[in-house]
Order: sequence, then structure tokens, then C-alpha cells
Amino acid sequence: MRIELLPRRNVSPVARILAPLAALAVSFLIGGLILAAMGRSPVGAFDVYVVQSLSDAWALQQLALKATPLVIIAVGLSFCFRANLWNIGAEGQYVVGALCGGWVALVTHGSDAGLWVLPAMLLAGIVGGALWALIAAGLKVAFGVSEILTSLMLVYVAEYWLDYLVRGPWRDPKGFNFPQTVTFDPSATLPMLGDLTLHAGVAIAILVVLAAAFILRFSLFGYRLRVTGEAPRAARFAGFSPAATTLAVFAISGGLAGLAGVIEVSGSIGQLKPSISPGYGFTAIIVAFLGRLDPIGILVASLAMALTILGGEAAQIALRVPFDFTRAFQGILLIAILVADSLVTYRLRISAGRRAVA
Repeated sequence: MRIELLPRRNVSPVARILAPLAALAVSFLIGGLILAAMGRSPVGAFDVYVVQSLSDAWALQQLALKATPLVIIAVGLSFCFRANLWNIGAEGQYVVGALCGGWVALVTHGSDAGLWVLPAMLLAGIVGGALWALIAAGLKVAFGVSEILTSLMLVYVAEYWLDYLVRGPWRDPKGFNFPQTVTFDPSATLPMLGDLTLHAGVAIAILVVLAAAFILRFSLFGYRLRVTGEAPRAARFAGFSPAATTLAVFAISGGLAGLAGVIEVSGSIGQLKPSISPGYGFTAIIVAFLGRLDPIGILVASLAMALTILGGEAAQIALRVPFDFTRAFQGILLIAILVADSLVTYRLRISAGRRAVA
């Protein structure tokens, strides 16, 4: 028996739109079966994961806060993925951005430095994340090293770097020996939006989405990315440099991941500690594909993915479900998306017999 995937001549646009929704439905079905096998009620789990997380205004604001870093990182990743380049290390760029922005907050701590601190932190986070991403991009351009491996390995370097600093030279001397820095000054924290529990990072995320949507749809740079990703030879004939494109998209992607990192530590957390991310950089990869690499789609997908994170935290308390289940669910969702995309793009043919060998 031979299984083949044959390209479809005409791919339905409706099928492409519905594929992520079908993947989401299948993932919930598989997740329910796993919970049932663990002795938990799938209906009760759905209530905790979805219904209660959308039940009141406070829960919706928490949802927006959880979605904020995912939106920013995933939009940056979409630049790389559209150019057919694979930045898997956004988690490390997020951590380095948080470190660079946090460093500004720490050196100005208690000095009444003024209003320039917060913009300087955001700028330092962007620059730090971009430079960290450019290590992988530079190695690819100069030596042809796989950007998948280098960007992924740099995640562990960044995480160990963070762990060393908050347990060592940056540890709060009055923090009862906990691995954390001092709490940032008010001048180094993001302002709140009115009487809401939302900080200004939510507004920054929306601005990032709008700016990316304009660049990708209406600018020459967006056209260059589409051509490079879909027809690399045509891009070279058009005079688009693959090296320049690689460096540019990695700088954008890393810069946005770094921005997400500094927004998280200066907005939701207020200090540096080892657990500044529940894996936002990796989850954003799923968000980018679930949103079809489109900034508006990514905004919607990030809310859906943030729902699973919030629901997972609630399920830990209400149902005593391990948080690793949430990570497993996200993995199931990514596989379901890839399968749905493959079935939309290709036609499955099963035939008897073996392929002839020349």
C-alpha cells in the first residue's frame, strides 16, 4: 500500500479559512478524550477552560494581558515565516529583551531618573532582542548554518543567563533569598489604561498589529517577503538579496520578541525572575500559523491561545490537571493545524502496490 500527497490544482479559499477552525475543534475533541482517560469530566473541563475564562470583565482583561506578548512575538515571527526562514528562538529573544530592558530599570532604581526610563527600557529590549536574533541570521548568511538549530540553542543560553543574573549579581538583597530582582520603580513600569487592569502594553500590541498589517500588505518590503518565500529564484532575478532579507526579518522578529519581553516584565510582573515566561516564544509559533501569518489573524489566534493558557491555570486549581496538559494541548493543536493545511493543499491518495524502483 502506498500513500501519496498530490497537489490540488485549485485550493478553495474557504477551506483555507476553515482549516484552523477545524484544527481547533479536533484539538478540543482529542483533549477531551485525554481528560476522560485521566478520570476528569470533559464537559467540566470545557467549562473551566473556556466558559469561566470568558465569564466576566476581569477575566476578559486577563485574557487580553495574556495575549499581549503572544501577539507581538507572533507578528514578528510572521515576517520570518513569510520569507521561508525559520526563527524558532523567539523565546530566547524574549528573555534577552527582558534582560536588557530590566537592566535599565535596575541601574536607575531609586534615582528618580524621570520619564525617560520607560522609553529607554523599551528601546533596550528591542535592540537586545534584535541583536540576539541577528546571531542566528549572521551565522546563516556567513556560513550557511541552519537558523533553526542556532536560534533554538540560543534559547537555552538566554535562559541560563537570566537564571544566573537573578540568582547572583542582580538578586534583591532584601528578597528573602528568592531568585528575583528588586521591584521596578513606578517610572520603570507601564502605565495602566484608565480604571482597567490593562497596562499600556495592550495598546502597543494593537499598534504593532496595525503597523505590520500595513507593511505586509501595502509596502514593497511586504511584497519582497512574499516573493522571497513563494518563489526564491524569482526574488533573486528581481534583485532582492537573500542575505539582506534574512538579516532584516530576523532583526524585526527578534526586536518584537524583545519588546514583548520588556513589556511583560515592566507591565505584568514588575521585576526579573526565572519564570518570566510560560513559553510565550514557542507558543507564538503556533499562534503565527493559526493566524495564517496575517497580523489580524494573529490577533484573533493569540486570544484563542491565551484562553488555553488561562484555562490551564484555572484547571490546575479546579480539576487538579497538571499544567503540562496545556503544553500537550498546544502541541496537539500545532499538529492539527499542519495536518489540516496539508489536506487543504494536497489530495490524499492511497493505492495498492509499491513504487517502482529504477
